[in-house]
Amino acid sequence: MSDITPERGARNLLINCAQAVAGDRLLIAYEPPCFGYFDADSVGIVSGVARSMGLSVDAVDVGFNPGNPSLSSDLLARFEAADIILFLARLGDQLRFSEMPQGKKIIVSFALSRELFGSGFSNGHHDAFMEIKAGINAVLSTAQEVWFTCPLGTNVRGRPEMNLDPSGDTSILRFPMSVFTPVPAHSFSGRVALSFLTGTGSKYYDDYTIEFDRPVFAHMENGRLTGFEGDPNDVARAEAHYDRVATQFGIDRNFVHSWHAGIHPGCGYPWNMRDNYERWGGAAFGNPRILHFHTCGAYAPGEISWNVFDPNIVIDGTTYWENGVFHADRLPDGPGILDRYPCAAGLFVSPDMDIGLRNAS
Repeated sequence: MSDITPERGARNLLINCAQAVAGDRLLIAYEPPCFGYFDADSVGIVSGVARSMGLSVDAVDVGFNPGNPSLSSDLLARFEAADIILFLARLGDQLRFSEMPQGKKIIVSFALSRELFGSGFSNGHHDAFMEIKAGINAVLSTAQEVWFTCPLGTNVRGRPEMNLDPSGDTSILRFPMSVFTPVPAHSFSGRVALSFLTGTGSKYYDDYTIEFDRPVFAHMENGRLTGFEGDPNDVARAEAHYDRVATQFGIDRNFVHSWHAGIHPGCGYPWNMRDNYERWGGAAFGNPRILHFHTCGAYAPGEISWNVFDPNIVIDGTTYWENGVFHADRLPDGPGILDRYPCAAGLFVSPDMDIGLRNAS
């Protein structure tokens, strides 16, 4: 894809995800760059492309309220005047499992910056990844066993019991599409190797992330956290973290809700994850090198995530993820999808392996 540009990424969003046409009214709900999450360029990039397509464009600063995200009456009125609502703001992600106005195309962007709009993440044809998502969903929906491991010692098995009707996933459109429908964890057991615990972007709280000196194993039985194993100091910190977060929000401490892995090989994260775990958690999870659990709370996405790096995922004997590389061509219609979308096929040939891992300073 030698013609990768931020503008091409924006066109992919507007044409292939939003299915925008001339005359549509686009409202961009944006978060200012002073909050350190979305950059200063993305609103202008999308607005310029939208106007060139004949769309009318309005933009509104929705800020960032970590403690009480909500849609004000004024903002809802702006929504009613729009055909397409694009969130370049965490508000959309915070409310993605909540009620949104009906009859509108509502899109949450996980492309946070000029760099990501101008990468393979945003430039790979949106329909390709929608078809890949549907393909892996279909495989999981009939699977008898999924087994996943990782180099640090993760070892989990279970039989997926997928919920593929709209209640099993958020109905808001997401761009880029980078994960399959979350797999309920209640039928999975084993141990998960963790280097850190961090939030999910649902709520924000003090000490959002804790890192461990050595890997800690979270033990899970039929979707319930049963305890941690590892260095005693790290185990004590993990237990205390779960106690604090569960108590703060009044939620089911040991509930492991669901998991998914990344399906988008263009989903790189070209910054140090440690500089901003909140931003990393909202952008990097679509890379196939990451398998992501929603825990602590009997709802999606919960309040504490587990992140497994470089997973091997075997579904009924076929290895679809191999050391963090997703083999979409092993899906039943995988070769056909990749033939139809050469831009996506190229990303699978040369995946972006940068997910923000840097040596600790």
